[in-house]
Amino acid sequence: MKIRNKILIYFSSTVVVLTAVSLIIVFILFSAHREEEFQQRQFSKIKYTIGLVDQFGKMSEEISMLLDEQDINDFYDEKMLIYDAHKNLIFSSIDSLDIEKSQEILNQLSSENFWIETKEDNYDLIGVYVVNNSNEYYGISKAYDYFGYSKKDFLKKVLVAIFSAVVFVVLLISFILSNLIARPIWELTKKIEEYDLNDESDQMIEINTNTSEFKNLSIKFNELIKRTNETFLFHKYSIQHISHELRTPIAVLVSELEKMENLDDIDKIKLGLNEQRHKAKSLGNTINILLQISKIDAGQEVNKTLTRIDELIFNNISEITSYNPDFNFEVQYIPDNFNEKILNISVNEELIKQAFMNLLANAVYYSNNKKAKIILDGTTEVLKVRISNSGETLSEKEQEFLFSHFFRGENSKNRQGFGLGLALSQKIFIIHNATIEYTIEDGFFNVFIVKFA
Repeated sequence: MKIRNKILIYFSSTVVVLTAVSLIIVFILFSAHREEEFQQRQFSKIKYTIGLVDQFGKMSEEISMLLDEQDINDFYDEKMLIYDAHKNLIFSSIDSLDIEKSQEILNQLSSENFWIETKEDNYDLIGVYVVNNSNEYYGISKAYDYFGYSKKDFLKKVLVAIFSAVVFVVLLISFILSNLIARPIWELTKKIEEYDLNDESDQMIEINTNTSEFKNLSIKFNELIKRTNETFLFHKYSIQHISHELRTPIAVLVSELEKMENLDDIDKIKLGLNEQRHKAKSLGNTINILLQISKIDAGQEVNKTLTRIDELIFNNISEITSYNPDFNFEVQYIPDNFNEKILNISVNEELIKQAFMNLLANAVYYSNNKKAKIILDGTTEVLKVRISNSGETLSEKEQEFLFSHFFRGENSKNRQGFGLGLALSQKIFIIHNATIEYTIEDGFFNVFIVKFA
């Protein structure tokens, strides 16, 4: 069932039922009030008649007759019977109306059971025991409340009209509200159906609504799509990147091996094989890192061990300088009383090593003086690693896309790379609950700050 129809049914049925119950309660209370009021009027007339009978004795019959003729229009279609203490009839109104239960009620009346009320068709019938001037009397009255029933019928018609109007208004309002509430959902559903999964551009789904829940829903959906696209693109182009990175080194490896076939010097052959071994090992590590990240994205847990971050960084420096002997890394610990315990962090050594390798390689590529500075900051309880180099910096606009896949700034012209290194490093740090940010210091220093939680 559509949500619009559910809202229409639930809201309208709830309001209609509550209205119906309320109007029924009003009708029931009015009916009870009519009956109670009319019976009290019957009782008052019985007492008044008994008072005349008791006051005037034998004259009471004639006086009561005259009074009865005068008040005959008090009630519509009425019959009254008055009995003495021995339950002998001493007065009967001139109406021809018959009271079928008169004897039954009279037998039940006593000083203990002084009030009986019942119905005969639509007539109100009461029997009472009354003491007047120490004399005991019994009175029975049967009457039809014409005006009361007339008001009751009028009230019934009014309540039915009110209920019909309320039902119409509620259905109309429910229809309008259900459309207003369901429109953003319908719009969001339509845009999701029209969403092009093959479009690699940043598609954003926006819906025209003032409802915060739907706005948040569209925002979360856009975030989900963005993350999904990023993951999809990362895997897609990572494969391309790997294949490209493999093609060239393998071609070079084959070429170098072919050259070594013609060498007679054993030392040169061993040196060449050693160089190719290092290159092949580095390439294998890169492939392994990407495969591990793919496993993590698939829901597998990453294996972590307690590792000293500074030792891992020094290993990276040693590997980089073996290919770039002219480049100088300066490593500094702050403060002087550095707490070495914060250097021991539970990480996946291969992943973190690759993440820092990308940052250090970045410093080598973009430094303008073949120098980079690494600061291990232990001024707080968490470790911060700052890697900085002087050189051309990024604009504010470029900084927004720095960690996006395949982004390359203006300062990367004529330099090798595919724009995957920083995106890969950020993903690795996120896996380890660490953050990475880029900032510019003194106008010409590129600074990357890694903070472990």
